Amino acid sequence: MTDPDFYYTIEKPCVAEFKDRGSKFIAYTFPIATADDFKKHLQQLKKEHPKAAHLCFAYRIGTDGNNFRSTDAGEPSGTAGKPILGQIDSKQLTNTLVVVVRYFGGTLLGVPGLINAYKTAAALALQLAPIVQKQVEIEHTLQFDYTQMNEVMSVLKQYQCTVINQEMQLFCIIKAGIPKRSLQDVLYHLKELQNIAVA
Repeated sequence: MTDPDFYYTIEKPCVAEFKDRGSKFIAYTFPIATADDFKKHLQQLKKEHPKAAHLCFAYRIGTDGNNFRSTDAGEPSGTAGKPILGQIDSKQLTNTLVVVVRYFGGTLLGVPGLINAYKTAAALALQLAPIVQKQVEIEHTLQFDYTQMNEVMSVLKQYQCTVINQEMQLFCIIKAGIPKRSLQDVLYHLKELQNIAVA
């Protein structure tokens, strides 16, 4: 995360399996953008694995480094969530969730064994996930008259902005993700068009 205008994340969900002394660890990776995305994936995995002993996870969202969470979900403290988060951070990823589902096999692994198993399972799943570089985007809401549609869309297209959602009527509202590195240029060009409210 050395370039403030870009970040790295995974392109698509992946799954990997790791076995250690009878216990089975199934690691899932997901690209996510919000904590709601995380909750949705976790609920789905709980439905898919109702008999699993533990569902441990870690995620990091955003580019300031402060939005992350990890949990051991009943495993001894520090044996699951932190090793999983460590694998996300070792690849300098964000907007990434890793969930490791454990089925207990009857043999105790001990603290070092658990740390290694969760770390290995997370690493295997992340190795399968293609890593992509994405632009940091700042969200803004644009409000303008329908007659200005072509001009506004031309500016957004020129600077590779993402249209998150839009309401097209006589008065239009577009929620757009504007690349951080182009933000000043985009705002300047929109201001030049006049009568466009940017929030």
